[in-house]
Amino acid sequence: MSTSADTNPTGQQDSSNGQPQEARTDAEWRQELTAEEYRVLRQAGTERPYTGEYWDTHTSGVYQCRACGTELFTSKEKFDSHCGWPSFWAPLAEGTVRYIHDRAMGMDRVEVRCATCDSHLGHVFDGEGYETPTDQRFCINSVSLRLVATEPSSGTHAAGA
Repeated sequence: MSTSADTNPTGQQDSSNGQPQEARTDAEWRQELTAEEYRVLRQAGTERPYTGEYWDTHTSGVYQCRACGTELFTSKEKFDSHCGWPSFWAPLAEGTVRYIHDRAMGMDRVEVRCATCDSHLGHVFDGEGYETPTDQRFCINSVSLRLVATEPSSGTHAAGA
């Protein structure tokens, strides 16, 4: 895989300087994470679409990195893209995520990682025509996130409900 952490999806300099702020050993990650969390967060796996905990959630709150607890996204930037994964049009703040040019599996895309612990979150896509302020879709694995709700969880509903 060819990667570059030099620029964000808009071509601007990546403010995280490409270096995670927190480092743990592989053995520590394996001990702290479930098998699925480890596969996605540490091995850049992808959960199946429409199966994750947050793909269809409308609860207000902050989405944290499941591995280290860093606040990454909010429900204010979450939108229904109908792709099967939680979608956001921007991260919570500049520097909370880092970007890596990903050419794996014959695709040319931008991987999104937690800037604090370097865990894989998902990918960001530009110019798909969504009516959002950025026209970007941060397509993030639910298993990479933990939602801290600011209201009772009654705002969550299951598919078909």
